[in-house]
Amino acid sequence: MMADSDPTKPGDEATPGARGTGENLCRHCGGTGKIGGEACPDSKDTGKITTGIGGG
Repeated sequence: MMADSDPTKPGDEATPGARGTGENLCRHCGGTGKIGGEACPDSKDTGKITTGIGGG
């Protein structure tokens, strides 16, 4: 897997590191990073996305 200069992935709900967010398993690939043997387009093959956490 190659490093990407843009840390945001298509499945992210927010920019990584943004206040009130955290790393979560991708709902599309179930955290595996693969769908049918191919790289998950939402998590960019990582199986992880950034989502909002907690209340406000």
